[in-house]
Amino acid sequence: MEKLPFPLPDPSLIHGTLTADHYESDVAADPRIDQLRDRMEVVENPQYTRDYLDPEKRSIANAIQVFFKDGTQTERIEVEYPLGHRRRRAESRPVLDAKFKASIEQRFDAQQCDSIVAAFAESDKLDAMPIDEFMALFVTNRPL
Repeated sequence: MEKLPFPLPDPSLIHGTLTADHYESDVAADPRIDQLRDRMEVVENPQYTRDYLDPEKRSIANAIQVFFKDGTQTERIEVEYPLGHRRRRAESRPVLDAKFKASIEQRFDAQQCDSIVAAFAESDKLDAMPIDEFMALFVTNRPL
């Protein structure tokens, strides 16, 4: 049995995470992506389509199961409402907060990041903040 140098047929699983960078051309040019695609069979689940089009559900379901040449297989993993779906907004908040902080940390020093995060922590205060104060949060002398 041929051993693949990556775990499952999905680019996000090759890298162990999914970031915006995974949608860039250099990642798409990775030959392992095409090798995986050649080994994959993607099948529509008609119930998923119906649930997505149902305005009461708007489910974004997906599932994956891997079948190996030796006849063994992984467990089928299904997610009906992924993180970020309106039914999981509360669960998403800590993840979005961490993503926001990681993003601004690439541009601002720790003290400025803390000020920006604090400003966004209380929506009422943020809404009442004068625009010049808000814009000042993002001024830096660091080069782009």
